[in-house]
Amino acid sequence: MTKRAPDKLLKAFADETRLRILSLLSSGEMCVCDVMAVLGAPQPRVSRHLAYLRAHGLVQARRDGTWVYYSLAKPATGFHKRLVGCLDCCLDEAPIFQADRKALAKLARRPARC
Repeated sequence: MTKRAPDKLLKAFADETRLRILSLLSSGEMCVCDVMAVLGAPQPRVSRHLAYLRAHGLVQARRDGTWVYYSLAKPATGFHKRLVGCLDCCLDEAPIFQADRKALAKLARRPARC
């Protein structure tokens, strides 16, 4: 990942859907369909936000056949590392992120879909 200006990273964090995606990915790699299931959001919306996060160096993609799996990108700067560190320590207090974690736990108990 290339180094990004702090204002670009903060702008990427300035959207609830993107924050929710980043929070989910802090738990590990996920495919688009699982992100959609947890967020209850349509594929175009999820893909648009994932593309934005990828363009800003916050997530990376791995293709496996027809499936694309996303994970958090390795931080390129100390600021980036600290910002990503806020995902687990700060966001879990908000009800929407708590609900996402519960939905993710339920999803993990189901048979693989991808």
